[in-house]
Amino acid sequence: MKIHKPTRSTPKRYSLTDKELVYLYRYEHDVEAFKTLFNRYESKIYSYIYSMVYNAEVASDLFQDTFTKVINKMDKNYNEEGKWIAWVMRIAHNATIDYLRRAKKFVNISSNEEENTDFFHRVVDEGVLDPSQVYIQHEDKKRMYKQISRLPEEQRAVIMLRHYEELSFKEIAEITGVSINTALGRMRYALSNLRKYFEEEKESEQNHAS
Repeated sequence: MKIHKPTRSTPKRYSLTDKELVYLYRYEHDVEAFKTLFNRYESKIYSYIYSMVYNAEVASDLFQDTFTKVINKMDKNYNEEGKWIAWVMRIAHNATIDYLRRAKKFVNISSNEEENTDFFHRVVDEGVLDPSQVYIQHEDKKRMYKQISRLPEEQRAVIMLRHYEELSFKEIAEITGVSINTALGRMRYALSNLRKYFEEEKESEQNHAS
């Protein structure tokens, strides 16, 4: 489909589509168009990175690294047939996974940092879950966040990309470099593990209460 060519005289860039803004930046060298894209997705991208590393300083560094790569790669590596945000999320995901692999461990979260994400204000899509898993959405936000941190990075990533970034499994597969079936499998394992973690926690609380 042919992309409408916007002009510099466009009065309100925030009303333009991502494709139109990308066009302005790539072919008209309109810096304001890129700033509009940045402002549109800054919170989502940072939140995803933070949800993977649970460290504000590291997340900020990875966020800056992500956008440095985005700016450097926009002219040569961006495929206009895909969604710009999915392309950026793939860069953010790769940078985050590289960091986690270098660290060779999962970082812990503090009680203060648990308050810094709005991920659990969203409701889990019940269409993805079987009835026995729906209860997960009703758990306390802090407790859920704590259990999410226990998941392996590939399972944690698909949970965040699906329910926070609201990406399709096709997009998640492209971002994480796996097949759609693998992405779906990771989601099933993640939900199964979360249910197990909560059952263990409930059992532990009952044992302490008796």
